[in-house]
Amino acid sequence: MECTAHEPIGVTVTGVSVAGAGAGLAPPLRDLLAEHGVAVLPDQWIDDDAFLTFLRGFGELAFTAGETPLPGHDDLNVISNVGRTTPPRSVFHVDTSYVRRPPAYTALRAVSIPEAGGETLFTNQYRAYETLPEALRDKLAGRTIRHVVSGVDPGEGQETEAEHPVFRRHPISGRVALYLSTPARCVAVSGMDEQESADTIARLYEHATHERNVYRHRWAPGDVVIWDNACVLHRADHDGVVGDRVMHRGMVAGTDVPSAVA
Repeated sequence: MECTAHEPIGVTVTGVSVAGAGAGLAPPLRDLLAEHGVAVLPDQWIDDDAFLTFLRGFGELAFTAGETPLPGHDDLNVISNVGRTTPPRSVFHVDTSYVRRPPAYTALRAVSIPEAGGETLFTNQYRAYETLPEALRDKLAGRTIRHVVSGVDPGEGQETEAEHPVFRRHPISGRVALYLSTPARCVAVSGMDEQESADTIARLYEHATHERNVYRHRWAPGDVVIWDNACVLHRADHDGVVGDRVMHRGMVAGTDVPSAVA
């Protein structure tokens, strides 16, 4: 296994085979993800069955209620621009943050790569926390943000909101990350009124997603990319895409979110 780190986040891992290693690849990748946030595995010519075997090495799988499953593979869904008259819309976010136990990991398998465009962007939420002004870190220490569902209809009886710490200590690395999602999903900060909450969330989001904090992944055929939702925000760049962009997505279930960092 050879690793090449990226700035400001991410690592490319070569010399491994997802199909050959199966679930055995998860333990070393789990440690790499805790440190680097995103792992790019190039030249992985696998099908969906092998992709699922790889993901199950990390734990029980998760699926976002309201999404459409991939036919024949109910734990996966398709992200695609095929047949659309307008490009998909994506903003920086954390997958399914409005449930009590958000997915721990998300992974994409490249199925069809466009001729141009279609990159996926990732932010370093460790760095976002570490570079916050000290006064703001002190003010937000121990507070939580209320996350609510947006973008999908989960259906009756499904979770639609959850309270999560603004600052989370990663259970593996021990490092602290800023944890938030798109402002459409983050609606209140504990101990603040509506206006102060909105202003604070907007400020945090702008800081977290600044260009200096972003790694832009340009997809290649055979790529598998997996990231740690505890320390990463992500979004797809759909501007200027030429050709078909098709990804199969899988997620690994999370556990109880750590207490807020005081």
